[in-house]
Amino acid sequence: MANIKSAKKRILVIDRKTERNKSIRSKVKTYIKKVYAAIEAGNKAEALEALKAATGELNKAASKGVYHKNTVSRKISRMSKAVNALS
Repeated sequence: MANIKSAKKRILVIDRKTERNKSIRSKVKTYIKKVYAAIEAGNKAEALEALKAATGELNKAASKGVYHKNTVSRKISRMSKAVNALS
């Protein structure tokens, strides 16, 4: 355990940031699951709606530094490709 006051503060700050990041990651995973669930069901309209929502959430997470921008770009690209493959 830290003894210095500034080190104790950093521990508290890191805990808060970790909780925020966990929450955002969980939310993003839920949106991604909705996209792939719609794809599995073969519902293109629902998949497009879910893709739009997921894209927004992913971009928001990237802007907050939760995900790297290239990771977000890759995830969006793969989802878009899967949705577009539906006939």
